Amino acid sequence: MTTVLQRIAAQLSSRKHFSETSIERAIDAVADTFGCMIAGAGDPAVTGVTTAFASEIAGGGTAWLVAGGGAPTSIAALVNGTAAHALDFDDNFHPARAHASAVLVPALLATVTAGRPVSGGAFLGAYLAGLDAQAAVGFGVNPSHYNRGWHGTATVGAIGAAAGVAELLGAGEEETAQAMSLAASLACGPKGQFGTLAKPLHAGIAARNAVEAARLAIAGIRGRLDILERPQGFLDLFGGDDPRAWTDLRPEPDHIIERRGLVTKRHPCCASTHRAIDALLELKRDYGLTADDIVSIDTKVGVSAFRNLAYAEPADEMQARFSMQYCLATAFLKGSVSLGDFTRSAVSRANVRMLAKRITMESYSADEERGNERLPHIVTVRLSDGTTLHRQRLHAKGSVQDPLSAQERREKFEDCLKWGNRQPGCDLYARLRRLTEAADLWTELYMANHSRKAELLAGPQAI
Repeated sequence: MTTVLQRIAAQLSSRKHFSETSIERAIDAVADTFGCMIAGAGDPAVTGVTTAFASEIAGGGTAWLVAGGGAPTSIAALVNGTAAHALDFDDNFHPARAHASAVLVPALLATVTAGRPVSGGAFLGAYLAGLDAQAAVGFGVNPSHYNRGWHGTATVGAIGAAAGVAELLGAGEEETAQAMSLAASLACGPKGQFGTLAKPLHAGIAARNAVEAARLAIAGIRGRLDILERPQGFLDLFGGDDPRAWTDLRPEPDHIIERRGLVTKRHPCCASTHRAIDALLELKRDYGLTADDIVSIDTKVGVSAFRNLAYAEPADEMQARFSMQYCLATAFLKGSVSLGDFTRSAVSRANVRMLAKRITMESYSADEERGNERLPHIVTVRLSDGTTLHRQRLHAKGSVQDPLSAQERREKFEDCLKWGNRQPGCDLYARLRRLTEAADLWTELYMANHSRKAELLAGPQAI
C-alpha cells in the first residue's frame, strides 16, 4: 500500500513545469526572505547562535552566512534560518501553519556552494517542491496540530523543507520520501516558546534538520515511509484533538502557491496581530480617530491567535511582538508598525502603554471554530461620544486576497537593508528578481560582483 510520504514524493516528482504565476510568487518569497535575513543578521538570537558555534564558523566552510563568513552546511542553515525569522517579519503559509520561507530558503541556500552549479530555475523549483510538501503534510494535521501548541514552522516546515532540499540535491522519489521520514524524527517546537529567543531559533533548527535529513536519506539512512500515518507516528503523536489525516489528499493540477499563496508580512510582529492591526488602521483612517476619542478597543480572534499573544504587558521587544495590546496601540498612535518599534526603549513608551491598557482580546469558542477553516478577526472601538465602531478582516494585508504592491515589496526590502546597516539602493533586489536568468547562483550571488557599487553578496564578508 502506498504511504502518504510516497504519495507526496510522487506528486512532487510529477510536477515538471511551473506556471508564470508560481515562479513569480516564488521569486517574491525568496526576495522577501533575503531581506528578512539581512535585517535579522544582527539580532541577539543570531548572535547567540554564531557565538555558540564560533569554533565551527572560524573553521570556515562552503556555505554562506548572512552574519558574515562561511560555515558547514548545517551551521549555515541554522544561522540563516534563525536570521530569517528573528524579527518575525518573514512570510506566513497558511496551509502549513508555518513560516515556510524562513525554513526553505536558508535550507536550500546551504546546499549552494562553489563547485556545484545550481541555476536560479532549479532553486525556485526546489523551493516550490518544498512548499508543496509543507502544504501536503499540513493538510493532514492542521489546524488541530497548530492549535494543540506545535509550532508548524519547526515541525511541518522541517518535514516539507527536507523534500525541497532533496529535490535540489538530485534525489529520486524514494530518497525524497525518506528525507521527509527522517525529518519527522527531528521535528519539534512548542509554541510555548513564543516571545523568547527560542522562537526564531525554531526556524533555524528546522532549516538545519531539513538539510541533514535530506543528506542522510541520500547517504542511505532509512526510516519508515508510513511514519506520518502509522500508530506512534506523526499524526498519532502530533495531530492534536481533531486531525483530518490524509485520506482526502488529492493531487492538484495547479501548485498550492497559485491557489493559496503566502502572506508577505506588512508588520514585523506575530501574524496573529495583523488582521486586527489592519482593521484598526482602516477605522482610524475612515473616521479620523485620535487617541483622545478612544474609550476601549476590543478584539476577537481565533483560539490559536489568542494563545499565541500571551503578553498583555510586554517586558521586552520579543514579548512585544506577541502582544496584541502593544501592537495595536503602536499601530494606532503611529499609523503603522515598523522594525524600530521593537526595541527595549520603544516598548517602554508611556503613550503606548497608556493606550494599551484600553485594549482587550477574546477568542472564538471551540464550537464557533469547529468546521470553519478561517474566521474573521473583529475589532470593536468604543468612542467617548458613545459611538461604537466595528471592522473585521478575514485576510491580512499581504495575502493573495489583499497583496502588497510591487512598490510596497521593494520598500519593505529597502527598510530591511537599512535595519541591517546595508546600503540602500543596491542591486541585490534587482538580481533576486532575475533569479530565473541565473545559470549558477554561487557565481551570481556570491562571487560575480567584485565592484563596491552594488554591494551585493560579493563574498562571505559582503553581508
